[in-house]
Formats: sequence, structure tokens, C-alpha cells
Amino acid sequence: MKSNKKNDHAVPKDHPRYLSLKYRHDIIEGMKNLLVAEAGLIAHGRGECFDYILGEKTNELAKKAIKAAVALLITAKKPIISVNGNTAALCSKELAELSKVVNAPLEINLFYRKKGRIKAIKRQLERAGATLILGTDEKMMVEIDELSSNRRRVDPKGIKIADVVFVPLEDGDRTEALKKLKKKVIAVDLNPVSRTAIWADITIVDNIVRTLPQMVSIAKELQNLPSESLNKILSDFDNKRNIKDTLDLIIQYIESQKETVFENFK
Repeated sequence: MKSNKKNDHAVPKDHPRYLSLKYRHDIIEGMKNLLVAEAGLIAHGRGECFDYILGEKTNELAKKAIKAAVALLITAKKPIISVNGNTAALCSKELAELSKVVNAPLEINLFYRKKGRIKAIKRQLERAGATLILGTDEKMMVEIDELSSNRRRVDPKGIKIADVVFVPLEDGDRTEALKKLKKKVIAVDLNPVSRTAIWADITIVDNIVRTLPQMVSIAKELQNLPSESLNKILSDFDNKRNIKDTLDLIIQYIESQKETVFENFK
């Protein structure tokens, strides 16, 4: 029987790990299409490990952080949504929609600048409906002195002048550098004790594939609220408490599994 290449990697929808496997294949296809760097596969797998001990669902703490993050993007004067390969491969449609709702340009910013990746990511975002994409003209880039990696190259109309930078799936070095530049940082990180999570002003400890759709939905709800209401959401949010409570939640989840995990297989 001839192989149907289109379905070679199809995951049956009744598979108990359907969504997890689907996202793995999205990342693999993203690598084949130059969106994702090889190291991005390792990063994705590391995130899956943390998602397991969070119960693979968006908890109430994450929902509160999401709401605060959206409020910060809406109230910012010059917000920017930074995009890397993994995010583009998994959530390009949601990135494009969020960009429009909160009026924040997307800026492609990569650690691994393999030839062709920026063009591939730009094409993916455009297909998803994005209209304002920065970070695509190498000749126009400027550098952040506080950073030595390739991520130091930023768009002068984007991250360079932004007051709020949303950095989903980020590396800690740039988050630290952005904070030294007095910018507010919103992060999505499944590891609540990463440098990114600790340095960020608002840390959403959740899977990006669940976070971004919720951000779009909440942004539509909050976009017409008065500034007083948005500022109240922000003043009520404490990121240190958010991270500590998330760690407690992880401990509670693991403890609960000790009682139930073997019962599920009897």
C-alpha cells in the first residue's frame, strides 16, 4: 500500500495524548519549514514536562496573570509582542489577532538566526492575518548594549522604544536586559522558577497554546474598560505572590497524584 504523506504523521483524535502529540508535530513541521530552530524541539519538550506537573490545564492563578497581562498591554503607550519560531509555529493565528485587538505590533526576534528563518516566520504570520510585523529588515536593526546574544538586534520602531514587551517562550538573558532598560515585561513560561519567570513583571505560568486564545478573548472584553478599571486589575496583581502560589499549586498537584495515580490503572 502506498504511503499517504499527508497522513503519515496524523494523530488519531481519540488518542489520549492527542493535543500533546499534535503540538509536537506542529513544532516538527515548523522546523522543517524553517520556523523553528533545532533547539526549539528541546525547549518544547522541556515545557511539556512542566505542563504535566501543572495538570495540563490553565489554573486560576494563570487566568489572573493573563488578565493582568492583557490590562498592561492595553494601557501601554508602545506595546510590542515579540515572536520567536516556536510561538509562530504553534499560535500564529492568535498572535495576529491579539496584535490587532491590543494594537501592538509583532516583532520577530530570534536567538538562532539561521538564513531564511525571519522570512519564513514573517510569511507564516502574514498567512495568519498579521498586518504589522517588525524585525524583518536586517539593515534597519539596532542593538541592545545590555545583551550579547543575537537577540540584542531589535527593531528601532519596536522593542527599542517599547514600554511594554510581551515575550512568550523567552530566554532569561533578554528578559533581564529588557528590565535593565526599564521596560515592563510580560512572560509566558511553564517553568515558574526560570530567570524569565522571576525577572518578568507579569509571569503567566501556562502553556502558550492555551494562553494566547484566552488573551485574545479577554482582550476583547477589556479593551473598552476605563483606565481606572484596568489600573485596578494591575494594582491587584503581585507577581512574586503569583509565582509562590504557583509553586504551592505544583506541590499540591504532585501530592494528589501520589494518592490517585495507581488507582487510575487498576
